[in-house]
Amino acid sequence: MADYLEAWQCIGCGRIEAPQPCIGVCRDRKVLLVGKDEHERTLAEVAALRKALDEARARLGRFARARPHEGQWERSWLALQAELRHTLAWLEQATASTD
Repeated sequence: MADYLEAWQCIGCGRIEAPQPCIGVCRDRKVLLVGKDEHERTLAEVAALRKALDEARARLGRFARARPHEGQWERSWLALQAELRHTLAWLEQATASTD
């Protein structure tokens, strides 16, 4: 898991300061911070999307290796279309859950 900087944020103006002694060379700079909950939620979404992508690769890899039997091209094509529709529906559902 990621390391987090513990800092103090003013409930009035929003200023954030880390608890450490100043040596007189500080300069304020604009920084963007992400809360721990949001960061962890994003990490979970990324993990779910990677898992969905791996599953999609595995499903689609079956089609790359498929070889219809002689005289079965049409039947194989129809079966391939049905399986691809199923895979596309599954992929849409898998990625919609991260929205």
